[in-house]
Amino acid sequence: MENASYATLTRQSGLLREMQAVANNIANLSTTGFRAEGVVFAEHVRALGRGEGSLSMATANARHIHLDQGALTPTGGSFDFAIEGEGFFLVQTPDGEALTRAGHFMPSAEGELVTPDGHFVLDAGGAPIFIPPDVRNVTLASDGTLSADGRPLSVLGVWQPVDPHDLQHQSGVQFRAEGGVEPAPPATLLQGFLEESNVNPVAQITRMIEVQRSYELGQSFLDKEDERIRGFLRTVGARS
Repeated sequence: MENASYATLTRQSGLLREMQAVANNIANLSTTGFRAEGVVFAEHVRALGRGEGSLSMATANARHIHLDQGALTPTGGSFDFAIEGEGFFLVQTPDGEALTRAGHFMPSAEGELVTPDGHFVLDAGGAPIFIPPDVRNVTLASDGTLSADGRPLSVLGVWQPVDPHDLQHQSGVQFRAEGGVEPAPPATLLQGFLEESNVNPVAQITRMIEVQRSYELGQSFLDKEDERIRGFLRTVGARS
């Protein structure tokens, strides 16, 4: 198989991954705190030897997470929080600490502030937040100070990955930062709001059409290349 065919096959594989990413984005248009993802393409060229040209291969294994702010929707919920600005909430999961923009929380039976999956929400010091069971009114100030019946309880942490390019999708609306996390720049925290998905449906559908057309063009090239090779083999076979 010639280099052009190898390059096209690797490109087709990358386009398939991108189509899967776009489809996942569209499926999560209404998922609270979801972050759109894209596939990063790269080209690798290797020399084959003197007088033999080179071999070009495309890869699309890396993913880029879009960090644009999503729309904020009022809910009125006492434990619905949203970040206006940069940063993430930090939660403790069985697989370690994870970042999320999905701020729908609730007190557990033991009084800890948790996600719907039961993961602890961590404060500015990286510790779980306890909500006394007998409080009537829980408020969140714009600086993250969480109070119960007028008494300060804790400061809700806002964190970010040490390296923004190190952010990896973990599961659902949670992300992990292999290089660790650090306090994020000051942001405004809102109570009674949730952040919607930041997926742009028009842009995603447009990209899906572009990827589909590119894949069809690549498939057409491979079909014609297959016909060319088969014709050459038939000609050589007839002459021999």
